Order: sequence, then C-alpha cells, then structure tokens
Amino acid sequence: MARRYDCTDPTDRAAGLREAASAVRRGELVVLPTDTVYGVGADAFSPEAVGDLLEAKGRGRSMPSPVLVGSPNTLHGLVTDFSEQAWELVDAFWPGALTLVARHQPSLRWDLGDTRGTVAVRMPLHPVAIELLTETGPMAVSSANLTGRPSPQDCDAAQDMLGDSVSVYLDGGPTPAAVPSSIVDVTGRVPVLLREGALSAEELRKVVPDLEVGQ
Repeated sequence: MARRYDCTDPTDRAAGLREAASAVRRGELVVLPTDTVYGVGADAFSPEAVGDLLEAKGRGRSMPSPVLVGSPNTLHGLVTDFSEQAWELVDAFWPGALTLVARHQPSLRWDLGDTRGTVAVRMPLHPVAIELLTETGPMAVSSANLTGRPSPQDCDAAQDMLGDSVSVYLDGGPTPAAVPSSIVDVTGRVPVLLREGALSAEELRKVVPDLEVGQ
C-alpha cells in the first residue's frame, strides 16, 4: 500500500522525507515534486530499482532514465570530459530546468538503460526534491506518468497513473508549469540543444553563444 505525505505541512513533510529516503535505500520507487513536473524516482545505483521504474512507466531501455542530483558538486563523481562551457551552463542555470547530457564516469556501476556511455543529469529547483536528493544521493528520476500520457503537475495525477507500484508519494502541491526542462548535449566540442523546454535557445546562448540546435 502506497503512503502519501503532505509536504506543505512541516510535520508530514519531515516524516515523508524520512520514509522516502528509506524507501529509496530499500530499492523502492518514490514520487516527488520538481520545478517542472512530478517525477518518479529510484536509487540511480540500483539496476533492479531502475528496472522497476522503467517497468512502472511502461518504458523500454531505449529511453533511459535521467538522473537528478542535489548539488553541482555531485557532478565530479558522475561525469567525465566536462567542458568549461558545461560548467558555465551549470553555474548559470542550476538549480533549474536545464538537463545536461554528459559522458559518465566509466567506473560507475549503474544501469540506467541504453545510455551509450552518457547520462542526462539535472539539479531541480524544488526544496522537497533537493532535501530528498541530499539524503539519498543521485536518483534516477523520470516524469511520473505512464508512457504516452501527460506528465503530471500534481500528486493526484501521478498516483492515478502509477498507483501501488510506488511506495511513497511526496505531495508538494501543484508544480509551477507543465513545461519540461531544456536538454543540452555537452559531450562534443560545441553544446547542442536537443530539446527546447523551459529555457529557450536565446537564453542559453547568453551563456554559451556557439550553442547549436539539434535536428
């Protein structure tokens, strides 16, 4: 039976964060609010938990899960060949609605799906998400919807779709917008905008003027 906590209430929020962190450590799924939409998350370093996440969404390995982090410093242990331009994007837009696709450290023992040696990573601008990530470390987090259904902007919509496949629901109220994060590939010499979401190409080019827009 899934448990749900009202994170607008300080007591319930504290209890919910404790329960969610424990669930993640047990390899279970949790739903959490972010600054874009609600996400369903699992321990990024548990292949079984990530597999359960993809299964709960009805999603294949060809669409690997992104990773959320609670601090930019976490990147040092996750990625390699991270360019100066990539760090400039982090400095300008994290925490916030920018996902960066980077090469992950080859020594990492994780399985997020068919990533081809890369990871899509973001630091969300939401206090509940950051508190949870600070406690758990990096989490594989994807939008808390069934594949093909709209991404949820509130906890009710997430729970209606995912039900008891999730152990803990953290209800932080409606999210600010249904617009997803923008995705920039920083694995090459020039950053490439793969998806224009909350951040436009024009905004990103104020930091990295040579940004290219992918096809």
